[in-house]
Amino acid sequence: MSEAKRILIVEDDQFLREFYQELLQAEGYFVDTAADGEIGLSKIQQEVYNLILLDIMLPKKDGVQVLRDLKSASPKSANVTIVVLTNLGHDSVIKECFDLGADGYLIKSALNPDQILTEVKSYLSKSNA
Repeated sequence: MSEAKRILIVEDDQFLREFYQELLQAEGYFVDTAADGEIGLSKIQQEVYNLILLDIMLPKKDGVQVLRDLKSASPKSANVTIVVLTNLGHDSVIKECFDLGADGYLIKSALNPDQILTEVKSYLSKSNA
């Protein structure tokens, strides 16, 4: 069997962070978490992940700023798939995230656990192509 895919969840809501972590670990993924943008950015720059689920509204450094910082740096996860997972549905924010290198955009409140797993699997399979 191949090595487990590595996923980083950058989410400040403790309930959601732990929920996503348990959901993905149950599927056999290695899951790391960060409670704010600064910790998330630090982990992205030090570790290699296959997928990053990045919230926009974060303490210390928001998700858009994390994307800006990643675009200007060359982290170990330079080719990582980044999916913005947020409840912000503003077109301007969505466009900015894609312009900064996000590969996808999911609205948390519109997805049930099965849909989140389906989306994660889909993004991971695309990143391996």
